[in-house]
Amino acid sequence: MLQTLSIRNVVLIDKLDLDFKSGLSVLTGETGAGKSILLDSLGMVIGNRAETSLIRMGEDKLSVTGVFDEPAANSPIRSILAENELDCDGDLIIKRTLSKDGKGKIFINDQAVSLKLLKEIGKYLVEVHGQFDNQGLLNPANHLSVLDAYGNYADLLSEVKQNYAAYKNAKKQRTEAETNILKAKEDEENLRHWVKELEASATYEGEEEELTNRRSELMNAEKIIENLSYAYNVLTQGHDVQSALRHAQAAMDKAASHVEGKYDEIIATLDRALIETSEAVNQIEAASENISMNTNELENIESRLFMLKGLARKHQVSVSELPQVLADFQKQLGQIEFGEEGLENLRKLEQEKRLRYIESAKKLSAERKKAAAKLDKAVMSELPPLKMEKAKFVTEVKELDEGGWSENGADDVMFTVATNPNSPQGPINKIASGGELARFMLALKVNLANSSSVGTMIFDEVDAGVGGATAQAVGERLARLAQNVQVMVVTHSPQVASRGNHHFKVEKHTENNVTTTTVRELNATERQEEIARMLAGDIITDEARAAANVLINAKSA
Repeated sequence: MLQTLSIRNVVLIDKLDLDFKSGLSVLTGETGAGKSILLDSLGMVIGNRAETSLIRMGEDKLSVTGVFDEPAANSPIRSILAENELDCDGDLIIKRTLSKDGKGKIFINDQAVSLKLLKEIGKYLVEVHGQFDNQGLLNPANHLSVLDAYGNYADLLSEVKQNYAAYKNAKKQRTEAETNILKAKEDEENLRHWVKELEASATYEGEEEELTNRRSELMNAEKIIENLSYAYNVLTQGHDVQSALRHAQAAMDKAASHVEGKYDEIIATLDRALIETSEAVNQIEAASENISMNTNELENIESRLFMLKGLARKHQVSVSELPQVLADFQKQLGQIEFGEEGLENLRKLEQEKRLRYIESAKKLSAERKKAAAKLDKAVMSELPPLKMEKAKFVTEVKELDEGGWSENGADDVMFTVATNPNSPQGPINKIASGGELARFMLALKVNLANSSSVGTMIFDEVDAGVGGATAQAVGERLARLAQNVQVMVVTHSPQVASRGNHHFKVEKHTENNVTTTTVRELNATERQEEIARMLAGDIITDEARAAANVLINAKSA
């Protein structure tokens, strides 16, 4: 629900702050007073196009801010905000600015966002319905989702979606297998040669690193032997470390005999040092024996590395990836052997998933037809009071061929109307006139209110071209609709205005050659006077005031 709307420097409005409440709010005023400015301003908040021509004369930029209730836990808005890492705790505050140079900024809860994101969120915040509105219910692309929301069969929709995903996945596996097998057959001769060649190479993961290290060792064998010999001689000749440790150990044993236990830790340390030194001498000796200066081995390693790198270049991979290349080639050859038997299993799986999808889609189609019949009956019951008793509303549910199947089922849904008994049924957005469209929209919305995810609906002169009892019927339906969602209506009809819970008057004032539009909420007395003006015109009579009072009191009767 829209709580507040703050407008700065938009056309004739310099500064305006409006508070809105639940129920039905009516906006009235003379033609040209600026009611459309309010709609343009609100439109900017929900993602409509903003043009520099909207900036008030003499100002550098405009700004519009709308505050909406915190999104419900199950609202699509909350999911969209979370996906974009936007704060969704508390009220939803949307601010939009536009400068004369055409540069604009959009903020949601003080975080900059794109126009695309604002449009995505805006469609769940406010619906605007006018005589020439070409979106929402008039857009056939929305009719399927509207009927599904009205039908309230979410579990079946979810089942169809899951079955469609399973069918598409099985179909993808089958087509990929067919493609791979076909390609593998085309390359079979090459594949068998490559597999034989790679198997003969007997390469394994980490071999290149091992060979490189061994080559380095062979190339530096003389230096390595020289250093090992030096280390061995230092430990065993001249100042013999092992002999020195044994002498130290003997001396400490003699010292310890005079003070029992006092030097045990020193003696233990000398024992460990002697053991470790002896082990080091043995390891150095063994390492020296293992150092090879075999030039043949070096040549063999060079040849092996050259061969492996050649194979890697051939298959455009690194040497370490050759084992995986071999595994992939073996798999492709396996697919050839897998052949028709495996493909047949995939075809059976695909057919199984297809039939399961068809079964659930047929169930969904049946539910849609039930919901359509129910909606048609409900809408038709609303038409006579709206002076459209000869009109006919039909929700068509048509089965699609396989090319049109989707996660939403196998149906196409379209709202159609015929305005006269002998007229053919046609799409609602092409058959009905402006005034008829507005009333069809109202009849639909009254019945769809409980299934709508939008918290605010705005009707722009939905009562245009009607009066008397018809206008009264329009007002009654707007009031009924407002029991479920917040409704705002721009109207010139006193019968509609009298049904409002809140009444705002749009006025235009000129002072010192500067024209300004203002909007204020009327109290009870002012409201009666405004409705009397709508009834009588410029000269408000006592009879008009009495008639206004009758209309207002009739609301609660």
